[in-house]
Amino acid sequence: MTMRTFVAKESEVDKKWYLVDAEGKVLGRLASQIAMRLRGKHKPIFTPHADTGDFIVVINAEKVVLTGKKWDNKFYYRYSGYMGGLKKRSAKKMLETKPEEVIRHAVRGMLPKNSLGRRQLKKLKIYAGPDHPHEAQKPQELEI
Repeated sequence: MTMRTFVAKESEVDKKWYLVDAEGKVLGRLASQIAMRLRGKHKPIFTPHADTGDFIVVINAEKVVLTGKKWDNKFYYRYSGYMGGLKKRSAKKMLETKPEEVIRHAVRGMLPKNSLGRRQLKKLKIYAGPDHPHEAQKPQELEI
């Protein structure tokens, strides 16, 4: 009898929905756990080249926490491609204007930089407040 390695097919994977409350959670620690769930690394059927992860709904993104002086010293950069087109925004300003993007940016950096990573990022749903439109999916509460 020969040993065979199990390879999961994306169509056969059971994808669940999880609800994460970001209130009072440290950004980096929260993002690493979310990225792990999106990739499916918590499952025994994890396959690196297939999307075996779950859907994650994050609520209260505006209440996420950064340690130390990162509120003032951490910057998010955007470049338009033109001369002098580099835009810089502090973490405090980013949380006031687009709190969802703070979490999305952190999680994106922890996913693969290819088409699979972009597909996995689409399974992340982030909302600034406590309300979300995914009640029909019956997301399970996930404690991180």
